[in-house]
Amino acid sequence: MRPALYAAGGAVVVLGGLYVAGLVSEGSGIPEGTTVEGVDLGGLSTSQARERLEQERGKAWAAPQPVRIGEETAELDPAEAGLSVDTAATVERANDTSSNPVTVIAGLFGDSDRPVDPVVRVDEARTKDALAALAKKYDREERDGAVAFKAGKPDVTEPRSGIALDTGRSLKTLRSAYPAEDAVRLPVDETEPKVTEAEVARAVKEFATPAVSGPVTLTVGDSELKLTPATLGRHLSLEPDDQGKLTGKLDAEGLLKDPEVSRPLNKAIGAPVNAQLRLDGEKVVVAADGKPGRKVDAKSLQAAVFPLLTKTGGARTATVATETVQPELTAQSVKELGIKEQVSTFTVEFPTAPYRTINIGRAAELINGSLVLPGKEWSFNRTVGERTAENGFTDGTMILNGRYYSAPGGGVSAVATTMFNAMFFAGVKPVEYGAHSFYIERYPEGREATVAWGTLDLRWLNDSGHAIYVQATATDHSITIAFLGTKKYDEVKSIKGPRTNVTEPKKIEGKGDKCEPQTPYEGFDVAVERVLVKDGQEAGRQTFRTHYTPRDEITCEPDTPPAPQVDPDPLPSQGG
Repeated sequence: MRPALYAAGGAVVVLGGLYVAGLVSEGSGIPEGTTVEGVDLGGLSTSQARERLEQERGKAWAAPQPVRIGEETAELDPAEAGLSVDTAATVERANDTSSNPVTVIAGLFGDSDRPVDPVVRVDEARTKDALAALAKKYDREERDGAVAFKAGKPDVTEPRSGIALDTGRSLKTLRSAYPAEDAVRLPVDETEPKVTEAEVARAVKEFATPAVSGPVTLTVGDSELKLTPATLGRHLSLEPDDQGKLTGKLDAEGLLKDPEVSRPLNKAIGAPVNAQLRLDGEKVVVAADGKPGRKVDAKSLQAAVFPLLTKTGGARTATVATETVQPELTAQSVKELGIKEQVSTFTVEFPTAPYRTINIGRAAELINGSLVLPGKEWSFNRTVGERTAENGFTDGTMILNGRYYSAPGGGVSAVATTMFNAMFFAGVKPVEYGAHSFYIERYPEGREATVAWGTLDLRWLNDSGHAIYVQATATDHSITIAFLGTKKYDEVKSIKGPRTNVTEPKKIEGKGDKCEPQTPYEGFDVAVERVLVKDGQEAGRQTFRTHYTPRDEITCEPDTPPAPQVDPDPLPSQGG
């Protein structure tokens, strides 16, 4: 026993000696084998260690810290985010062995591996602000998968999960991970879409793709009508339910009103035709009786088309049910509706031009024969429709922002002005109207109107107590509109006031092929009184106020400079 005790005691003495020697050695610098992020600080003094860390890691610690937010990669500026490495405190940590005997003795022999973590300082308020900015930029709501139709083909919107940065947990993650060469993945809360990728794929396969795989052929009476994939696609949709399942829908009302369907459909089945009226002296007579027609309603169209949407090829055919429809106006109903005399009429003359002949004539054709029952409203845009080539209109001169320009339907304002005056002298109620931006000399001041598809309509309410039948006829230089019905007033007078707030026009020089020259005319305000007379007494009076801006003088120059003049007698060439 005693030799063993002597041996153990000797070992303690030896280790003790090594420990003391290690402590003495430590006094000369940081223990050997000490590293901070791979930077060897062993044997260096504290000032040398700080200098080496600054040289080798300072730029890296100040560089943007990459982070991952879901699938996105971003960067945080450590200075702006309140993140920094305290070099002095890191060196102090590296130099502090806490007199650990193992560390001290291992350092004496130079065979220790002693990595030291850098001391990180975090300004929580600034870090939270930086994370909030990241959340604002990268947070996103979940997006359900969807299927629409474009140009007759399925158009898929892929689903996407929602991501919300968890700023509280992200602060702790950054505190423990910074500084890091690789991107730090920040914690996020994810929300999944209701309409999944699998559901989108199913809906495309089972409904969307076959729905527009080819035309649908409908038999209507003795005729066939083909609905193209493009036409069908404009009225198809897939709507999600509460469980995220997509269900195909057909807007049969919209399909029925689509010009690609309504025009050939009406031609195939024969829409009802109202009786045509004319004046015989002061009396209204029937020129041609009305004729019944047939119609297809949205319910019948839905029943025929929808079952075909999941079929392909020759199976996409069906017969559409129709029903007989009587005309609104017949020889029998003319008297019952109180259409017995001319209530008002107005004519506008205009300079002859091919585009005016086409556009004004087409608008008159669409308006002629309009029947407006008591209490119902008449609309220019609803009756005439959009002024497009498909609807029978051509390009002509219009006014936009106080200037002339070329656009489809130019010239129809002459029809609008004529209708406005027919409405004015019939004594019925205006609902919506607007004058031209500047005054046009051939129209009566303060008693004219313009229209613009989608922005400005001309509408009036039939408050005469009887039906009104509208006659519209056009020549290449005039348009006439007459209201037939029962007069509510004995007379309707127009009293125009003086021009006020007169403003002089400016002179503008324009360039380019689209520039339209314009003659000048002053701007002004004017008021027109409509006086309604019944039984020899004034029964009502309304004021129509109009503001006209000046019509600036515009001269046009071509965009391209004039060709250089060529010398008619050039000198001979001096070369071979």
